[in-house]
Amino acid sequence: MATMADVARSAGVSVATVSHVLNGTRPVLPHTRQAVLDAVDALGYTPNTLARSLVTSRTRSIGLAVSAISNPYFTEILQGVEAAALEAGYSLLIADPHDDPRHERKVVQLLHERRVDGMIVAPSAEPSDLVGYLRRHAVPTVFLDRLVDARATEDSAPGDGAAGAAASPGAPCFDQVCAESAAPTALLVTHLAGLGHHRIALVAGLPGLSTTSERVSGYQEGLIAAGLAYDERLLVSGNSESTGAERATADLLALPDPPTALVTANNAMTIGALRALRRHGRSVPDDLALCCFDDFAWADLFSPRLTAIAQPSRELGARAVRVLLDRLAEPDRPARTVRLPCAFVHRTSCGCPEEPGSGTGATASSTLAEKGTAS
Repeated sequence: MATMADVARSAGVSVATVSHVLNGTRPVLPHTRQAVLDAVDALGYTPNTLARSLVTSRTRSIGLAVSAISNPYFTEILQGVEAAALEAGYSLLIADPHDDPRHERKVVQLLHERRVDGMIVAPSAEPSDLVGYLRRHAVPTVFLDRLVDARATEDSAPGDGAAGAAASPGAPCFDQVCAESAAPTALLVTHLAGLGHHRIALVAGLPGLSTTSERVSGYQEGLIAAGLAYDERLLVSGNSESTGAERATADLLALPDPPTALVTANNAMTIGALRALRRHGRSVPDDLALCCFDDFAWADLFSPRLTAIAQPSRELGARAVRVLLDRLAEPDRPARTVRLPCAFVHRTSCGCPEEPGSGTGATASSTLAEKGTAS
């Protein structure tokens, strides 16, 4: 097996120069850099990442803890994380916390014990134990998709918290990356109201998640904007999964005055709602108009085609990696929350007629400007 010294001899340079070329630790003249790379190719040299990690205290690996990896939304996020990590020269270790706070804490600890350089985590609805662990061990962390309210306190020790020692009391301790939720949900409600619906229901997600609370807020804001009264019976929880949404939708249909339009707050709950509507002999949009949060690959294949909010899932994953790399490069920088815009994908399940030339399904327009400021 070729060594770095072999590469240096072949290229006619020092071992230090080879190290600078391979690790990018110092500028090297272009012709010298090319000579080193040619020697690496000719000799089949493979860097010893374990030895390098002992010297640099870095493993060039990222831990990713995301629940429901089988969910198409999180699958696309994973693809974005993987592509961005690979481009930056990092490997990925993946764990599924199953949205269980105790299991979440365990898998994050296991990733930390594998000496990952930092973590990207989609937290559960009860992340206090997780946050405590990450703060105690000062693990560079980006929370993804779901926000956590973790702030520095006056008695925080130097270095306490993933954002380093510079956080002043009341300042966020962690970087976070998510999509807008409230305004896109409000848009779905006002769109349905504009079509003449006065009883619009929401099948909301798991209580305790920031995405759930923001989409509920957006639903209520949409009712206010449309001049519609809020009826608490029309706000039901599907617990972010298909079976729960099926039960919740059946409860809505059993009301003395059932809704004429429905918003589902994620793709799994959309499937559950459609199953309940079919079981009760209701058609979309003739009996009940439907809009959903989360677009997915086969949404355009349903009949009718699903009007949806599309999240920038791959970009969310890629942005989380870039934010984490910024944190690793500058540990004491202030924590920031980055929100990315969603798009309104206008199809026919809302009751609108088919648009000419839209057979492949998407008239998409951004609903919000991107926000990248610290908060």
